[in-house]
Amino acid sequence: MDLALEELYKRETGAPFTDSLTGLFNHGFFQITLEREVKRSERHGEPFTLAFIDIDSFTLYNKRNGSVEGDRVLKEIVSIIIKNIRKVDLAARYSGDVLAVILIKSNTQSALIPVERIRQAVEKLPDEAPTVSIGLASYPGDATNGETLIKKAQEALLQAKIRGKNRVCFLEKQTKPANDGAPKVLVVDDEPLNVKLLDALLRPLNYEVLKASNGEEALSTVKKVDLDLILLDIMMPGMDGYEVCRRLKGSESTRLVPVIMVTALDDVESKIKGIEAGADDFLTKPPNKTELLARTRSLIKLKRLNNNLASIENVLFSLANTVEAKDTYTQGHVERVSNMAVSLGKKLGMTGRDLEALRFGGALHDIGKIAVPGKILNKPGPLDPDEWDVMKSHADEGCKICLPLMKNLGPALEVIRHHHEKLDGSGYPDGLKGDEISVAARVMGVVDIYDALITDRPYRKGMTKEKAFSILREEAEEGKLDKEIVECLIEIISG
Repeated sequence: MDLALEELYKRETGAPFTDSLTGLFNHGFFQITLEREVKRSERHGEPFTLAFIDIDSFTLYNKRNGSVEGDRVLKEIVSIIIKNIRKVDLAARYSGDVLAVILIKSNTQSALIPVERIRQAVEKLPDEAPTVSIGLASYPGDATNGETLIKKAQEALLQAKIRGKNRVCFLEKQTKPANDGAPKVLVVDDEPLNVKLLDALLRPLNYEVLKASNGEEALSTVKKVDLDLILLDIMMPGMDGYEVCRRLKGSESTRLVPVIMVTALDDVESKIKGIEAGADDFLTKPPNKTELLARTRSLIKLKRLNNNLASIENVLFSLANTVEAKDTYTQGHVERVSNMAVSLGKKLGMTGRDLEALRFGGALHDIGKIAVPGKILNKPGPLDPDEWDVMKSHADEGCKICLPLMKNLGPALEVIRHHHEKLDGSGYPDGLKGDEISVAARVMGVVDIYDALITDRPYRKGMTKEKAFSILREEAEEGKLDKEIVECLIEIISG
């Protein structure tokens, strides 16, 4: 970074400009540099990107391994960051376990490359070291000033944490409604005649046809354009269609783009290989016009429906964040409960869709509190019967809010509605008993109670974990909570 700026900072503040533990620039110097980059961008029209890098569950890691080991890992992560950014970029310690990187002359897409390298390198650290979650926002694309840019990067970081940690997120811009604009179809084939044929069939339907002659060109196009469908040849030189499809379906940003494999191969083995790669459908060369148009219409309709559902999902997560900000005594509750529930589910042998139910259910289980007045949420004393009825309504309200995503959320919807049910029927909102309550909802119920007991609330201080264990066991003995789940949680927390 600019040596003159460093000297100016020392002269103006009389304070050091680096963090003593990590050697990175400190918070104050970061703020000055951010202001300077905003002004530079305004003058020269060049973008820059802010990345917030949070060390996942670092407080828990320190408790388990000690502060000396925690400091060692922190320094190692800092070293990885420095190795993967340029000399013109700035890395700073923004707060305790949150690091900030200003990537000069980079938009969000170009910044994804170094930060993803950082994430992957940290993921490979040995000895169960923590991972990192990263949020990105760019100027001027995502913000009009430095303060807003920080907020946007923090929102993106929160999305990365809520969606399971160990990932990079940025705030996607609002897209046009699904019925606006011509559908975009990418035709990928190394034979120009095949491309011309498909183009001639699709253009009369007012489709916007894009073309790629190989796999690398196709993947490059996908990064730049929001596609509705890909018609993909299998037999191509270099990267074949199977590999292109695997990469598309393996990426969070492109996995929902439908892929039709168009091929001269008509044997069962080739189709099975395509299905394993993630293909949504198949057409045999030369394609029948009626069949081609029917399948493209169907998959494009499905893609645009998924776009709408994804937009609803983003709104729900934003609402969940709003609820947490509304209840001043539950900061971090959503993230803690979601992560703890997933860990407990894995310990209990749950897999796949059930773990997804815990992750999404944990993130959204209290979303219904958006309908609960703040004076009830933060009341410094016991609730009266009427207030308690309002508070209990949050489970039902949360389920109603999330109902549009019923197909996507699946069992998570039960977690949202039933996480306050008890095995003896004394819970709410439906008074379910025993096996009427899903295992995922039972897990969430136990974890939710534990986190509530050990954290400060408006009417009491947080309890010790030993006291919380005692209460959980007492409820299990009374037949309210699942004994196996309670004991498994205690085992995990006790280490």
